[in-house]
Amino acid sequence: MHQYRLSRLFIAVGLSVATTATLASPQAFMSSRSFAMGGTGVAVAHPSSATSTNPAMMAADHHSWSDEFGLALPSINVRVADEEETVDQVDDIQETIDDLETAINTLNTTDAQQLAGQLREQFEGFDKDTMRANIGLGLALAVPGKTLSVGLFSNGNLTATVRGEYDQSDDAKLQAIENGILIPGATDDLQSRGRVLASAVIEAGVSFAHALELNNGETLQLGISPKYVELRTFQYTETVSSFEDDEFDGDQYQTSKSGFNLDIGAAYSFGDEKQWNAGIAVKNLIPMELDSAASRPLLGEQVRTFKLNPTATVGIAHKSEYHVVTAEIDLTKKEAFGFEDDTQWLALGAEFDAWRYAQLRAGVRHNLASNDNNEGIEEKTQFTAGLGLNLMGVRFDLGALFSSADVGAALELGTSF
Repeated sequence: MHQYRLSRLFIAVGLSVATTATLASPQAFMSSRSFAMGGTGVAVAHPSSATSTNPAMMAADHHSWSDEFGLALPSINVRVADEEETVDQVDDIQETIDDLETAINTLNTTDAQQLAGQLREQFEGFDKDTMRANIGLGLALAVPGKTLSVGLFSNGNLTATVRGEYDQSDDAKLQAIENGILIPGATDDLQSRGRVLASAVIEAGVSFAHALELNNGETLQLGISPKYVELRTFQYTETVSSFEDDEFDGDQYQTSKSGFNLDIGAAYSFGDEKQWNAGIAVKNLIPMELDSAASRPLLGEQVRTFKLNPTATVGIAHKSEYHVVTAEIDLTKKEAFGFEDDTQWLALGAEFDAWRYAQLRAGVRHNLASNDNNEGIEEKTQFTAGLGLNLMGVRFDLGALFSSADVGAALELGTSF
């Protein structure tokens, strides 16, 4: 049995699903600027990020240095939550299993008893522990115009979870070894397992926006993004003792489905100097569902349904040449697929601009969804911060996220003029 099997499994699954997603159409689920401002953007998105946040914002009033062209290439963000260091636990367990196997094969009763007790404690600590990772990758191009704004975007977002389960049949077997009964081949029959559940959404589309001047002098922007969407799921369950590295990418563990979908958005500028902006975005107007594979029913695998339902978010922002302050709320809840929480965010974000050349950003968001019955890592209140630099026409954005469970980072390169 090789070391670090499940660690490699987690990385491999991420690469397997994410690489497929990347080849289809890579993307990030939010821009680095949005990431650093608590995930906000419905009422403040710049043209290039508006394609995946609120297409109407392409036609909104922007700074003179960003109202003709916008490009994000690439945009990357990652979040990881591993409260109990799940993967490290697996590595330790695998080492103990190897040592126990050696002790049994050499008839070393004393070591076998000690190692069986140690393995029981490790399995008990591993039970129900969960790791979650979110990876986003994308690109976007936007050309705002007086009459019609046009954008192109391609994006993909992967969520992967790993969870440990202690099988009670192992407990009885290890207790027997602790009592001095050496069972040949006992380590080959251990049923405690790791579960991997992953889902990916891959999109590619075009965005259009138009600004309407109202009779009262204020401005209404409307936007639409027809897009191609591919859903993917991955479910893999294997005992810790019998996992093999070359099995993770089998077609029997994956499912996929594709189709066309639609995002729409609106934004309304008002105030004496149009310093206020309100926005609403409705994403994925056409509901889509995809059932996961369940190739290992004897290990407790069940079919799970990944749902891509319509979601609506509203926001309001106050802006000037030197600042943006915004608040937004999800009107709908996003249902979890793997070992994770449902989410419905209330978010605040701010940006302070130093004459275009540098921007300081901060944000906070709180999950309003009830998750009393969920079995994943909690997503509660998250804090964000970030920095933007514009040097010689190149835009460089960094973002960071942290909470009691999550840490994350975002990076984006681009340009605008």
